[in-house]
Amino acid sequence: MGEAKDNDAYEEELLDYEEDEEKAPDSAAAKATGEAVKKGYVGIHSSGFRDFLLKPELLRAIVDSGFEHPSEGKHFLQHECIPQAILGMDVICQAKSGMGKTAVFVLSALQQIDPVPGQVSALVLCHTRELAYQICHEFERFSTYLTDIKVAVFYGGVHITKHKDILKNDCPHIVVGTPGRILALSRDKDLSLKNVRHFILDECDKMLESLDMRRDVQEIFKMTPHDKQVMMFSATLSKEIRPVCKKFMQDPMEIYVDDEAKLTLHGLVQHYIKLSELEKNRKLNDLLDALDFNQVVIFVKSVSRAAELNKLLTECNFPSICIHSGMSQEERLTRYKGFKEGHKRILVATDLVGRGIDIERVNIVINYDMPDSADTYLHRVGRAGRFGTKGLAITFVSSASDSDVLNQVQERFEVDIKELPEQIDASTYMPS
Repeated sequence: MGEAKDNDAYEEELLDYEEDEEKAPDSAAAKATGEAVKKGYVGIHSSGFRDFLLKPELLRAIVDSGFEHPSEGKHFLQHECIPQAILGMDVICQAKSGMGKTAVFVLSALQQIDPVPGQVSALVLCHTRELAYQICHEFERFSTYLTDIKVAVFYGGVHITKHKDILKNDCPHIVVGTPGRILALSRDKDLSLKNVRHFILDECDKMLESLDMRRDVQEIFKMTPHDKQVMMFSATLSKEIRPVCKKFMQDPMEIYVDDEAKLTLHGLVQHYIKLSELEKNRKLNDLLDALDFNQVVIFVKSVSRAAELNKLLTECNFPSICIHSGMSQEERLTRYKGFKEGHKRILVATDLVGRGIDIERVNIVINYDMPDSADTYLHRVGRAGRFGTKGLAITFVSSASDSDVLNQVQERFEVDIKELPEQIDASTYMPS
């Protein structure tokens, strides 16, 4: 494709991010277009991925992964997004955790890419190393039979020369990474973005709400061709950040769950426990002894509390491990891989793993410390009950501010969270 065309004008389009701007109302024409699009592929809703006319190699990998027929939760999102995404349309998508957003951009990118040796065709940016690793894994899983396609993941904490060597000697067609490392590789001319056809942001609000990260994303974006597909995804996408997303796009297809009550997860049982700070450890021990679980994630509010609680659980002979930002990137990723592969059944974590992390065996989330907002609560409890399966979320409430957040969650998502009963039937939260 060559360098971005009309580059000066192109940069001007992106420079007013920090300015206050009016929200652009949906025009009648845009609505009409959206309706026309929906009518055009309404027949696609009748069955699974085969209707999308995907490459045989992709369909084979989908069947291997057990995703041949989207579950009820994913059905709407994937049947709305994929037919347009595989045609190269720009997409903004906000939908709850566990609805298969990752599959939308992974499958649509793999469907469209015609790999050229030495050229990066797709770039996926996300805000944490753990999420980057996970997305890379999904690309690898679905490209099993697309043997010509190479995928690589780049993030900080790994010596940059290792990444430069990969780009020089075994250049991937799909690059997944965090903005800081991708920008460094691009500035040093080791990573060429001039052939990128697909530019994807996962958990886009996290990157665009932070001005520092937004500047990095913006600079990377301007190194890519003007004529490309842009897709952005998140579980939470405020009305304030949507105009910022659109700055990167041309007439995007927009899917929002505007009724926030729909964001809470089907199949997820939610309870709270009122107790004092001093009672938390004893209650946690009792719960872990009494509850049936495959894997459980326990969220705390700080690095020090994660380390201390993990130490306490280990001393009590629970199979526990912790992940927090105080660890090296290598150690975090090693522990994350170990937990994902089932080597430990209990993970103590900060909100570092509250977004986007997908571990299918997790069916219980415990908020040992109350999250700071309703958004954070949604992302945390979304780790359980993924993909329409059952799950259980238990939240410790130990202060007036904790009660305030719990009330915000119930009002905003129109969910009635009841106090944890003395006995809870495992069949209500254990996958059958």
